[in-house]
Amino acid sequence: MPNTLAPPSLPAYGTGSLGEIVPSVLAALGSGGPNALDVRAARAIALLVVDGLGWDLLLEHRDQAPFLAARLAGARSITSGYPSSTATSLAMLSTARPPIAHGLTGYTMAAPGLGRAMNNLAWTTHGAEPRDLRAELPPEEIQPLPTIFPQAAAAGVRMTAVGPGEHVGSGLTRAILRGGRYVPVRSIEDAAAVEAVRDGLAGPGPAAVYAYDPKLDAAGHRFGPGSAAWVAALRRIDAIAERLAGVLPDDGLLIVTADHGMVDLSTPGSERIEISARPDLAAGVRFLAGEARARHVHVEPGETGAVLARWRDALGHAAWVLTRDEALSAGWFGPPAELREAVRERIGEVVCAASGRIGVFHRLVDPGEASLAGHHGSLTSAEMLVPWIVIAA
Repeated sequence: MPNTLAPPSLPAYGTGSLGEIVPSVLAALGSGGPNALDVRAARAIALLVVDGLGWDLLLEHRDQAPFLAARLAGARSITSGYPSSTATSLAMLSTARPPIAHGLTGYTMAAPGLGRAMNNLAWTTHGAEPRDLRAELPPEEIQPLPTIFPQAAAAGVRMTAVGPGEHVGSGLTRAILRGGRYVPVRSIEDAAAVEAVRDGLAGPGPAAVYAYDPKLDAAGHRFGPGSAAWVAALRRIDAIAERLAGVLPDDGLLIVTADHGMVDLSTPGSERIEISARPDLAAGVRFLAGEARARHVHVEPGETGAVLARWRDALGHAAWVLTRDEALSAGWFGPPAELREAVRERIGEVVCAASGRIGVFHRLVDPGEASLAGHHGSLTSAEMLVPWIVIAA
């Protein structure tokens, strides 16, 4: 059965996505490279990446973020890649390349050579009794492209990253932020973090700081975007942005952006499909990867056509369901010419991206995900659009 939904809007690869951030920032700092995001010239730039701050959510709750709201007139949205998920997005930002090239194709993905899914955030096998994969699947091999640090060094820019202390040495940090100075902090609003940003921007010469905060995303996942806890976390982000703007040098910029947005699947009318209760969807499936709204469906040999038909029949009213080759050819994961062949097997033979308020869960494998209110990963504007706010000193 063909898909009945209109084709989705795709990420703005090459023109207005997370992949254009690093080249544009370095160009503004004098590299002479492409500046697709038209960042004004500066000597120092701080990039605040707020996990989970979708553009639609910010506009809807702008009254709770007065500092950022006052600067929306000159702001715009850019897009994540697909899937609109943290590991995928942060790798895209750092490498300046789409998922089809950097290879972190979701929250979870097929672990090369293991026949099961790996968790890209934890760098472990996915499911019960997770096993650390940093030795078995070195992050530097799974994601071999240059990160933001060597790109900055080649442009003559001093680069510093500021982020959670618990991320030091993690598999994901090695994959996306290796090769440079990482300053661990307890929280981005702490005096030590603000001081690290200020010091990282201090002259002479061009300098940039990448600062990352995960707490808004955590509140949205647990309580739902727009909940009281999420609103409190947004107010906190607004205060952080104001503090960082306050320590900019006179020739500096603060850019506020994010990795993805979020939708609430705890609201009335949402569909939460549990695959263990759906033998029609489980038939022929080896394992699921991705996340609830952006599933990689890895199938038994010879079962792709049958699985595709069953998933389209069951979910086609609220999800785009394609074969892997169809999704690759359509450019979901990036321009097809940029495909790194090792990445192909990390994508399910069937790919399912939610359009409506629907998610596909597997509670027996990931009960934590199944318990969450907020989710993301798909190609909707609520998940894919993120802010691009440039604030001058």
